[in-house]
Amino acid sequence: MDAIKTAEYANALLSTHGGKAEAEAAQKARECKEAGRTAEAADWTAIRNAIRQRRGPNQS
Repeated sequence: MDAIKTAEYANALLSTHGGKAEAEAAQKARECKEAGRTAEAADWTAIRNAIRQRRGPNQS
């Protein structure tokens, strides 16, 4: 998946799931990896990373 598609998916998940978007992407990545779909798992991991970048650093 290219960077533009990754950004689009990340934005869509953030608008739909809000603060739970990163967890949703992580779950999808885990499901794909367990099912042997490594390329799709890598896409979801990239989406998760894009979501993390948009959210910024954690506050303490």
